[in-house]
Amino acid sequence: MRHLPYFCRGEVVRGFGRGSKELGVPTANFSEQVVESFPSDISTGIYYGWACVGSGDVHKMVLSIGWNPFYKNTKKSVETHIIHTFKEDFYGEILSIAIVGYIRPEKNFDSLDALIAAIQEDIEEAKRQLDLPEHLKVKEDNFFHLPGGKIVENR
Repeated sequence: MRHLPYFCRGEVVRGFGRGSKELGVPTANFSEQVVESFPSDISTGIYYGWACVGSGDVHKMVLSIGWNPFYKNTKKSVETHIIHTFKEDFYGEILSIAIVGYIRPEKNFDSLDALIAAIQEDIEEAKRQLDLPEHLKVKEDNFFHLPGGKIVENR
């Protein structure tokens, strides 16, 4: 993936409302404007990297880019699951992400349980990969330590 690491920043908006409720995996969603700003040749699928809400700490994350075939989405989405427990929602905050690696293509599932199991495997794979020295160094990138306004910023 020649685009990786890929850095992006944008406002967190309300998604489909199923991450926490149906899947037990809360996600932070980017607006359509941010989704459309991603390079068109970044493949859909599941990725891992680092995420920061506002000027907070940088945490491991797993990210879905695509159409969510199980739910038959008609719009492409970018949904970030930050591997950290937050006390409250952060809609309207600025989410900064660095995508550093690819896990797998997106695919459909026969059941909700199969989808949930795959998401849990993706989270474990992200945790393993992000402990590698070449991925840990991205966590310290200045991108996460510079003030960002409420704008879309990609690099």
